[in-house]
Amino acid sequence: MIGYFLQSFFIFVSNIYIMRNPFTLSLSQKALLVVITILIIDQTFKIIIKTTMPLGSTQPVIGNWFLLRFIENPGMAFGIDIPGKFGKPALTIFRLMAVVLISFYMRSIIKKKAPFGFIFCLSMILAGAIGNIIDSMFYGLVFSESSALKPAVLFPGEGGYAPFLHGKVVDMLYFPLIEITFPEWVPFWHGQRFIFFRPIFNIADSAISIGVASIFLFQRKYLKEMS
Repeated sequence: MIGYFLQSFFIFVSNIYIMRNPFTLSLSQKALLVVITILIIDQTFKIIIKTTMPLGSTQPVIGNWFLLRFIENPGMAFGIDIPGKFGKPALTIFRLMAVVLISFYMRSIIKKKAPFGFIFCLSMILAGAIGNIIDSMFYGLVFSESSALKPAVLFPGEGGYAPFLHGKVVDMLYFPLIEITFPEWVPFWHGQRFIFFRPIFNIADSAISIGVASIFLFQRKYLKEMS
């Protein structure tokens, strides 16, 4: 499956280069390239993590401040959970609606020749949303249950671990940059452990966060260029 994704991506990129100079791609082609690139990276990384690491295991990448820690969450970004029987399907449907709205909006502003920086940010948000939707919709169907004893299996003979729309989102990026224990003289939090940055997330979450933050930071510039 990983090979299929990579092969499809390289074929797509090769066709673009054959057709025209990459610096003269249309805005829609550039946006599509951004979305596909992020999806390839996100899904490839998730599949590798899920099929090689037991649930809850940790692999250091750079010292003790950049770790791969495999967890799964049935809810929102950064490991936030939505309780209730219908919470998961409702969240997936909401994400699908958001993807449709963003796609239509992007199509509209591309026709108006909006600045590529703004389109790039929207493409990141769109790709991130689609990346986590794929987990929610299909991972329960194509993977076995992850456990602390062994990694999951892709396309298990006995079938997946959950029905359609009930898959769990794979998270793995963990940056505990600051880790301290408050001294006893600190009010309220004395003796408690503090970690920054505590949430564990994935590539799709990162794409959404960076896209949203960039729009907020550069919104005046984008609006000026679009006016």
